[in-house]
Amino acid sequence: MRPADAADEGDGQSRSIAAVERAMDVLLLFGRSNRPDLGVTEIAAELGLTKAAVHRILTALRSRELIAADPVTRRYSLGHAAIALGRAYLARTDLRAMAGPELRGLAARTRETATLSVRRGDTRLYVEQVVPEQELRIEVSLGIPYPLHAGGPSKAILAFLREEEVEGYLSRHGLEALTDKTITDPAKLHTELAAIRRRGYATSYGERQEGATSIAAPVFDHGGGVIAAIGVSGPSTRFKSHMQESAPLVVEAADRLSAQLGHRR
Repeated sequence: MRPADAADEGDGQSRSIAAVERAMDVLLLFGRSNRPDLGVTEIAAELGLTKAAVHRILTALRSRELIAADPVTRRYSLGHAAIALGRAYLARTDLRAMAGPELRGLAARTRETATLSVRRGDTRLYVEQVVPEQELRIEVSLGIPYPLHAGGPSKAILAFLREEEVEGYLSRHGLEALTDKTITDPAKLHTELAAIRRRGYATSYGERQEGATSIAAPVFDHGGGVIAAIGVSGPSTRFKSHMQESAPLVVEAADRLSAQLGHRR
């Protein structure tokens, strides 16, 4: 091969790589945007590309159904193929493995038990925990279903369900008292759930287990639905006095896990 031919081939490969990178930039812009659709002008301004270049990229992405176009508004959104890729990723996601670093970090910083709970219909259950090196500590039972109205993780999930789901839960279940601290009045529970939504986390002072204090924040999936809760719990005699200091740590951990699942606030 002549030097000139080799140079031309190298230039061609460089241009091809640059074109692929620009296409990925456009696709990723749709993924991180808070808007449901984007126009050519917005994309060009955001990425520093010409409108002509954006049109070429969108045409290529549309041919693979990674991008869809609205013929009326002439705006673009993620296509079926892109959504399928996201679903394939989520299907292979191990929530426990993803939450592991967050739980270990919370247990180390709070010196209390960090837990991951998931929703199962009208119940929630612990699926993972990290227990600190403390002589007096809380250890939870994994895999046992608990009602959604009692305890920090339960209320963190219940508070962020759709209103009709909350009402459905209340209509199907009496508010059983697990301890003398459990909220059993529907009106009081509604007030508590509203407070949880305002501050972004739930607290419990012996509502599910006597002598235990807990704090928990919701974990959301890519569609904005609450699917789990990250929490910290400890003996009331020790944790109650400094539980509020852990609130930002718990909320931040839950937010990071939600972000890994594709949720955007």
